[in-house]
Amino acid sequence: MSISIHTRAEHEDLRRQVARFVASEVEPHALEWDEAGSTPREVLRKMGALGWLGLMFSPDYGGAGADMTTNVVFQEALSRATSGGFLITVLVHTDMASPHLAHAGTAEQKQRWLPQVISGELITAVAVTEPDAGSDVAALRTHAKRDGDAWVINGSKMFITNGVHADLVFVAARTDASAKGSRGLSIFAVKKGTPGFRVGRALKKSGWLASDTAELVFEDCRVPADQLIGEENAGFYAIMRNFQTERIALGSMAVGHCLTALDLAYRYVNERKAFGAALWEKQTVRQQLSMLASKTEAARQLLYHCAWMVDEQHDAVREVSMLKALTGELVNEVTYTCQQFHGGMGYMRESEIERLVRDARVLAIGGGATEVMLEEVAKRWQPA
Repeated sequence: MSISIHTRAEHEDLRRQVARFVASEVEPHALEWDEAGSTPREVLRKMGALGWLGLMFSPDYGGAGADMTTNVVFQEALSRATSGGFLITVLVHTDMASPHLAHAGTAEQKQRWLPQVISGELITAVAVTEPDAGSDVAALRTHAKRDGDAWVINGSKMFITNGVHADLVFVAARTDASAKGSRGLSIFAVKKGTPGFRVGRALKKSGWLASDTAELVFEDCRVPADQLIGEENAGFYAIMRNFQTERIALGSMAVGHCLTALDLAYRYVNERKAFGAALWEKQTVRQQLSMLASKTEAARQLLYHCAWMVDEQHDAVREVSMLKALTGELVNEVTYTCQQFHGGMGYMRESEIERLVRDARVLAIGGGATEVMLEEVAKRWQPA
């Protein structure tokens, strides 16, 4: 399904559509999915049928050809859900893994896989992080060696979202043993069931429980040469480009979580009475929530500014790094404070705010920890 969205009215319509989907297809099952440890793939297929899994991809393959601003509208609207595990399952597929194929794949590779990615029939993951290397991509040890008409991959990957159930994984591996640092890395598309590729173990997490996360192992895994994505030894640049898309998506998640947490807290403090009056009647409660709402609105404006910069083809590394650092910390401040105002109920598993607190914590860690992001900002310091 192809959709075209350009105007503010169409953006608002998209927000309403996504809100209805979240209310009917996600919220009633959020606790159940946490307990199951994954999001049903049928949910992604439903989203694919609505045209939401390929908003920025070419219409030639079933995408919408939309811009980054439209994509952020979708991400933020979806992130009003209280299940971070559901959200990251979707956003890894749409904005962190499959863009490797859309950006660097050949026409044949795109035709082979992208329509199924966009329909939700084929779920993707991206495998960059290793036990000893995350944001420090230059330290990757997984390697691939050419052998005739195939590449042989050996190594392991850690903390891979969608790693248990993904049908297609985009794997970063070192293809030039003599190259130093970030040079000599390449990206490969590795299909589920390929001999030598296995899930080492499913990982148990503090939050994002509705998302499957895995350690992946490659032992003499033979991958056909035509599954190299992009140019040989140019993988570092693909990873860096994709980091910006990923960090905007995580910023959208954080802003969406903040807005939902504030709505939940506002409703609760107006209903909950203590010492003869609703909590909202306490000045300190009103003012703390108002300040958090102000910070959230400021962060939201930065989010859309970053989307605009991408659409205008400006270098946005500095601003996106600011966004990731700011929102990763803010979402923890907001959700934690809103949980505090829920009292004992906020600590119960049946409470939406309890799930938001657990799921928010990783947003200051994954996709580039706050400290890493601040260093990126410092490298690009601009005098006022």
